[in-house]
Amino acid sequence: MSYRNIKFGIENGIAHLVLARDDIRNAYSSDEFTDEILDAIQKTQLSEEARLFLMSAEGSAFSAGGNVKDMKDRVGIFGGGPAGTRRGYIQGIQRVPKALHALDVPSIAAVQGPAVGAGCDLALFCDIVLCSTKASFGETFINVGIIPGDGGGWIVPRKVGLQRAAELMFTGRIVHGEEAARIGLALECVEPDRLMARAMELAGQIASRPPVTARMMKSLLRQSLASSLHDFLDYCAALQAICHTTEDHMEAVSAFLDKRKPAFKGR
Repeated sequence: MSYRNIKFGIENGIAHLVLARDDIRNAYSSDEFTDEILDAIQKTQLSEEARLFLMSAEGSAFSAGGNVKDMKDRVGIFGGGPAGTRRGYIQGIQRVPKALHALDVPSIAAVQGPAVGAGCDLALFCDIVLCSTKASFGETFINVGIIPGDGGGWIVPRKVGLQRAAELMFTGRIVHGEEAARIGLALECVEPDRLMARAMELAGQIASRPPVTARMMKSLLRQSLASSLHDFLDYCAALQAICHTTEDHMEAVSAFLDKRKPAFKGR
C-alpha cells in the first residue's frame, strides 16, 4: 500500500508509524487514513524484524481524532442514520483499537501535541505513552454530545482507574502533559526537544530484549485484565514452559554466566 496520510518504516527492530496530516490535525476517521494505520500495524504484526511499534506524529497535533466537519456534514462513518453510523464505526475507526490491542509486539506512543477524542484513545491503546510538555489529552466526546465510540470507555479506566476516568469523561476537560504523567495517562512528560530522543531510547531498550519473550510478556499483560488468579497462573506456566525452550533463553543464561552482552535472535 502507498501512503498519503502516514509515514512508516522498520529499522533496527523498531516499526515507526508517523501520522503525517498536519493540515487536518491528524484527524483519522476517514476510511483512507484508518486503512493506512491498519496496514502499518499489520505489517508490524507480520514482520519478523519488528520488535517494537512506535507511533508519533508530525505537526502541531498528535491527533484530533474524529473529523468534526464530517460529523456536521454527516458523511463518512458519521452518515447513514443510526444503522449506518453504527456500521461505520465498526467497519472503520473501531478496527484501530482492536488492531493495537491485538498487536503482539510492545508499543509506544510519543505525543508531541494535542491528542483529543479518538486521538487521545489512539495514544492510550499503545502500551506506553510518552508526552511532551506541549502535549494535551482530552476525552472530549461529551463536549460534542457523543460517547467515545472507539473504545475510550474501555481503555481510560485501565490507565487511570475508574474514578479518574469518570471525571475525565464526564467533564471532557483537557489534561496537559505534566498532569497526564502524574495521573497515569502518560508514563513520562519531557521537554519537546527531548520527546523523540526519549521515545527512541526506550524503544531501543525494549527492542534489545528477547523478542519472543517480549511478545509473550505482552500477552501476559493482556490476559491479566480478564482472568482469575488461578487461570492466570495456569497461563503463566504454559508460556513459561515455552520460554524455557527458546534459544534466546539459553543465550541469556549463557551470557549472564559468561558476563557478556547477549545476542538475541528471536528464536
